[in-house]
Amino acid sequence: MQYLLTIWMEEPEELELTPETMAPWAAFNNEAAAAGVLRGGSGLQPSATATTVRGGGEVVLTDGPFVETKEQLAGYYVLEVADLDEALAWARKVPAVQWGGAIEVRPTAGGTDIAENRDATGTAAP
Repeated sequence: MQYLLTIWMEEPEELELTPETMAPWAAFNNEAAAAGVLRGGSGLQPSATATTVRGGGEVVLTDGPFVETKEQLAGYYVLEVADLDEALAWARKVPAVQWGGAIEVRPTAGGTDIAENRDATGTAAP
């Protein structure tokens, strides 16, 4: 089953991506890939770069994150694991946990990538 692990952290004033700060992330990525559970993921640019689209009859674009909170969505992983217990075990290893961040673990609705299940017209493949 696929699980989405969203990474929530306080944004630092300045983000320094040095070999030292990235080493724990590389180790986690390598471990998950070697275990065959890593299906995707990425870090995200700071929340100040976000743009929100709202509906309700008229589309309104808003600069900045969807909600004003102390913790911001910093990245995500998609893992293919047997069950919630295994997903939680991996979530505990995400480096953000060691730095006071939080990992939200949610099962995906379909368990497969939407892009892989579309035909050339964009409709669901049989």
